[in-house]
Amino acid sequence: MNPPSILWLNGSLQAAHEARLSPLDHGLLVGDGVFETLVVRAGQPFAGAEHYERLARSCQATGLVCITEAVFYESIRAVTQANGLQDARVRITLTSGDGPLGSDRGAGQGTVLVVATPLKPWPPTENVYLAPWTRNTRSALAGVKSVSYGENVRALLYAKERGCGEALLANEQDQLCEGTGSNVFVVVQGQLKTPPLASGCLAGITRQLVLRACEKAGIVYQVVDMPSAVLEECEEAFLTSSTRDVHPIATLSGRTLQAPGPVTQRVQQAFAEMYG
Repeated sequence: MNPPSILWLNGSLQAAHEARLSPLDHGLLVGDGVFETLVVRAGQPFAGAEHYERLARSCQATGLVCITEAVFYESIRAVTQANGLQDARVRITLTSGDGPLGSDRGAGQGTVLVVATPLKPWPPTENVYLAPWTRNTRSALAGVKSVSYGENVRALLYAKERGCGEALLANEQDQLCEGTGSNVFVVVQGQLKTPPLASGCLAGITRQLVLRACEKAGIVYQVVDMPSAVLEECEEAFLTSSTRDVHPIATLSGRTLQAPGPVTQRVQQAFAEMYG
């Protein structure tokens, strides 16, 4: 990882090595915050409006005050330009600011941190493993892009210990849900399928854009609950995320898939034609 030299903290650009967060920040202490990750290409945020809308929804769901849309775009522009990046991965993090050591939230001003790093390509395909833990569809944070990422960190570590770069999780009803930082699509008997938001998965921006691209290209798909066992029978699968776009899965828990398969290739082409 190449650390940024300059970041945006609470309304101003600061040298990364000089920037300071309070040791009492509730985002650090208890994971009380939300975030967005998006890509900037040729100096322009991709799907910026959709990312801001989701950030606002996450703030509403958690009771946090959201930054304005103007500050959202200004901070992205400022950190990418300050770091000399035309293509970048940008993370916008909002926390509730200083708080007590327990779960009670403080009454102070929140923290706004925006960081840009170079956009690095993923390998052509990904190896994925189903983790043994589950998403909770009734959690207060279900579908929220929260900084409370402990579950994801543990699941991804589990996958990496098995030579994989992403982990998938089912929900408590053993229905396929999502990856630690991605949504998942599978192809079963030629049918393209993806879990519904009610499964507990994040409303992924790229997931949404892929579905739009499929509709425009005439690619039939189903948004449907599926048992996690579908991973044992699907002939193709792919991940979607802001940095991955449409990323073919080469192995699922050690089982080899065609990557990219014919349906995945059609989706990749449709996505590239609509948004490339």
